[in-house]
Formats: sequence, structure tokens, C-alpha cells
Amino acid sequence: MSLLEDIRKDMFSASKQSNTVESDILKMVIAVIKNEEISKGEKLTEEEILKVLRKESKKVQDSINEFTKMGRDDLIAKEKVQLEVLERYLPAMLDESKVREVVKEVISKSGAQDMKDMGRVMGMAMKELNGQADGNTVRDIVSELLS
Repeated sequence: MSLLEDIRKDMFSASKQSNTVESDILKMVIAVIKNEEISKGEKLTEEEILKVLRKESKKVQDSINEFTKMGRDDLIAKEKVQLEVLERYLPAMLDESKVREVVKEVISKSGAQDMKDMGRVMGMAMKELNGQADGNTVRDIVSELLS
């Protein structure tokens, strides 16, 4: 069963259980995926659906950070629920030590010497990690290793 089918099935299940919060979140995710398919003009691959989910997850995380700065606990709780639902469909992120190993390998392959090479290393590392690590974490590790 495809990822989109899983999301639909879970949305229907949540609706039947009167879990409107989860159902609404999943409806929003399905709508975002459909909009992406319309703009692309064809069905999305599993990898493209994961990209959409990561993008939505990042938006929610950014909202949580902003609401934290504003002290809006009511909105933080709502966004955290949304983030939990989204993360169910995303592959697990690699821990920092694994990310560090990948970055070290990319640096040695690319022959990067200093911060001038950061963009090239970042591009290669993010491609290698294939969305399994947060960009900020990767950037911090690359900066540390190239300094």
C-alpha cells in the first residue's frame, strides 16, 4: 500500500472514531499532496510525497518555535499534535553521530579544505542523507568540521 493510501486509510479511521483533530490534520496533508500533484501535472512518487511531508513538518516546527518565542502555549500544543501526526509517516531521522559520519565521508570524498567549500559539502551531504537529517544539524556539523 502506498503512503498516500495509508494516510487516506488513517484519515477515514480517525473520522470513524470521531477523532476530528487527527482527521482534519490528515485531510490537510492529503490536500497539500493533491495540490502538489496538480501543480506537477502527474502523480507524486513515494519520495516526492515524503518531501511534501517533510516540508509540512518543517513549517509546523517553525510555527512551534515562533509560538514559543511569543509564549503562546495554547497554539504550541495544537502544533505539537499536528507534528506528531506528520512524523508518523516520515522515516526516522538519523542521530547526530551518524550524520557526522556521513559528513566526514563527504568531506573526504570532495577534498574540501575550509569554509569556502561549505556549499559544496552541504549539497553533497544533504543529497547523501536524503532527508534523514535536519539541515540545521548538518550545517552545524559541516561548519564545525571545516573550521
